[in-house]
Amino acid sequence: MKRRPVLEGFDRPLLFAHRGYSRRAPENTLSAFKAAREAGIPGVELDIHLCKSGELVVVHDHNLQRTAGTDAVVEQMPYEAIKELDAGSWFSPEFAGERVPLLSEVFELLGTHVYYDIEIKHKVRGPAPAAPLLAELIRKHNLTERCLVSSFNPFALRTFRRATRLIPTALIYASDHSVPYMLRGGRGRYLVRPDALKPSHEHLNRARRFLIRALGTGTVIVWTVDDPELAVKLTRNRVHGIISNDPGPIQQALR
Repeated sequence: MKRRPVLEGFDRPLLFAHRGYSRRAPENTLSAFKAAREAGIPGVELDIHLCKSGELVVVHDHNLQRTAGTDAVVEQMPYEAIKELDAGSWFSPEFAGERVPLLSEVFELLGTHVYYDIEIKHKVRGPAPAAPLLAELIRKHNLTERCLVSSFNPFALRTFRRATRLIPTALIYASDHSVPYMLRGGRGRYLVRPDALKPSHEHLNRARRFLIRALGTGTVIVWTVDDPELAVKLTRNRVHGIISNDPGPIQQALR
């Protein structure tokens, strides 16, 4: 099957602000996404969960303790409760009262000013209920040409592909022991044929030739790179995109 183009028409290398401009503002908040837009970063990377009341919320962890100070699982809380949490004080008092945003709010804030890498968080085997809702929300906001949908979980990507074939997908992976063994080293690509691979940059450094050969002519996007010199080196070695917590200096180095 022919792979879909990944963010076709945008300049290479692709550059994404990791969870928004997370060096300057609390990750995955509207302030972080606004900071990325104001800095002129062309892309943003973010994470979504389906909360109990059915909305897609933008937060990385499955548990809200680290960034919102509440020991609770996102999927088990309604958004009415989640939106009352403080998702900014952990970063700096300046951001006290920052909320966990809805994906629709991020789309409304950024619109067509950026392109998006949206990671579906899904911990179990089997269909991901967030996936068809994500496909519909992307269509509703007319962002089909500006989105890449990613996940560590190949079952989430399979669910998303059943919802739409118009938006490319990427498989994320690393060799860290926190990642299930079957999903380390990109093994999940045997369960879903992704349009892009998203290894950690450490993994790519160790196995670049294997990765390039495994993906063929597809797209390789690496995370999380905050060293401008390393970013330049990686793009010279056929990496097509960089995800960074501090994308401003990366952008300058790549020009």
